[in-house]
Amino acid sequence: MATDRTDPAADLGEREREALHQVELGTEWLHRAHGHLVAFHHNTGHAMDHLAEAERLFRECGRTDIADAIRDQYLPRGVIDEDRWSYDVLECFQEGFLDELTAFEREARREVADGQRHVAERVQEREWKRRADRE
Repeated sequence: MATDRTDPAADLGEREREALHQVELGTEWLHRAHGHLVAFHHNTGHAMDHLAEAERLFRECGRTDIADAIRDQYLPRGVIDEDRWSYDVLECFQEGFLDELTAFEREARREVADGQRHVAERVQEREWKRRADRE
């Protein structure tokens, strides 16, 4: 392959390109996991809103024992270890592993490909365009 000086990906070997691609894919999958955690946080919040409404309704119809159980046992409770709420799980993931790996991925791209993203896809794009031009 001819070297394209405007494209750092052109100077990379196949193994470097593949390794960088795997780091990028891993990071992209963590962003997907982040989306699922955001959904988990929102879904948990909606569930708790329904329980709060159930508490109110049970209290209105004189079922204070059930209303008190919701108020005392479930509404104040966390989703993990009874103390950690869904926002805490989300924040720990965001500010820990996700931020750290995203910074690592950015540094690896800077070091290997002059900061360029999607180097494997750029090579594939060039190849597919080259093939189309030959036809």
